[in-house]
Amino acid sequence: MRMRVASSVRLAALALALWPCAEGRAADVFLETTRSEFRKIPIWVMGFGNTAGRQGRAETPGETMAAVLTEDLRRTQLFDVIKRPAPALDLSDVHCLGKAALAEVRASEAAVVTWGRLGRQNGRIVFEVCAHDKGGKDIAVGKRYRGALPASTSFLRRMAHRWADALVTYYTGEPGMAETRIVYVAGNDTGQRALYVMDYDGFGPRRITTPRTLALMPAWLPDRRSVVYMTYQRNTQEIVQLDLHSRAVRTLVPPENLNITPALSPDGHLVAYASATQGNSDVFTMDVRTKEKRQLTRHPSADLSPTWSPDGRTLAFVSDRGGGPQIYTMNVDGSRVRRLTFDGSYNAAPVWSPRGDWIAYVCRGPTAGFRLCRISPDGRRRVQITDGAHWAMEDSPSWAPDGRHLVFSVTQGGQSHLYLINVDGTGREQLTGGALSHSSPDWSPS
Repeated sequence: MRMRVASSVRLAALALALWPCAEGRAADVFLETTRSEFRKIPIWVMGFGNTAGRQGRAETPGETMAAVLTEDLRRTQLFDVIKRPAPALDLSDVHCLGKAALAEVRASEAAVVTWGRLGRQNGRIVFEVCAHDKGGKDIAVGKRYRGALPASTSFLRRMAHRWADALVTYYTGEPGMAETRIVYVAGNDTGQRALYVMDYDGFGPRRITTPRTLALMPAWLPDRRSVVYMTYQRNTQEIVQLDLHSRAVRTLVPPENLNITPALSPDGHLVAYASATQGNSDVFTMDVRTKEKRQLTRHPSADLSPTWSPDGRTLAFVSDRGGGPQIYTMNVDGSRVRRLTFDGSYNAAPVWSPRGDWIAYVCRGPTAGFRLCRISPDGRRRVQITDGAHWAMEDSPSWAPDGRHLVFSVTQGGQSHLYLINVDGTGREQLTGGALSHSSPDWSPS
């Protein structure tokens, strides 16, 4: 969990006493099993013409794109993807308005149909794609994308992701998540830990820090061009920023006895973090431009794991000031501290949803095991998201930018991997595998 770090990081004042606290009024709690009442849009992915050819692949580029697009649309929870075989439709000289294409589209039972074509033009690959909505007069939306030849699998996937996000934006007015990425920690039994970045669906992981330098607790900057993380410098911890393009690293919070759990404000101007100079951790903020530091909590108990509200006015954090780790909120200046969680003896690793309506966190109920829960910022509603095996530990939740999904880690049998889940607890999907352990995911903004 974000409040648990390598064994060398010792929070002397953090007493994880596991007795229930009767203070305050508990929120209503229930295990949510029903899906949203939103009615999904039936959509038919007819396929993509392939004038670009197979290029040595087991499947054609069009088949690759159709498969990726289908999974992207399914994960949105907005579309009901119709599984019906169909020949890929070529586009006519008038592109999406071809009579043959529209005739078959209008004869289908789907509310929305999408199809397209991959081809070559002036030494580049061209991807033209269309969607027809029966509720509209002709074409709902159409796009054209271009890229260099030969068309790599990564490029084809990126174009499919881009089209999926375009459809989400067209029907909801909100950005999609298919082009987002996840940064996380991967390590082995020797204690080496490096940062990796992968597509939101687990494709294309690549290492971005050297395993010789311990890297923990990554978090995205709002511009998606950089990440911040905690690393060790002369047996102390500092918080640094890594530019993903230039690979330049600069120190944000210089080495002290303890600097952990960094989180960037929505505007990217402030980093909130926990720091301990006298054996006890408190929450601080630092202006990344002026380096001005401000201490927000001054309590003999341990305070850590800050997370920002979307408007940047409020922070949630973890404190054991009530006898065990619980979640609190406070204004960004440190005023108006209020306890948020009362159910259970252990609640930690909070993360505020992009919409501001929920705070997800790690919870432990009356039985053994750590689960994911979410609570409204006013504390009136509490939902247990997962109900996994007692011997597994679910940890480090992070929200998708659409507020409908979470990525998190699951530790079982001494190894940890990352999973994707819908916020209502459905659609659980494993993203990572193999010999390395994967933890501390953070989902990028749109």
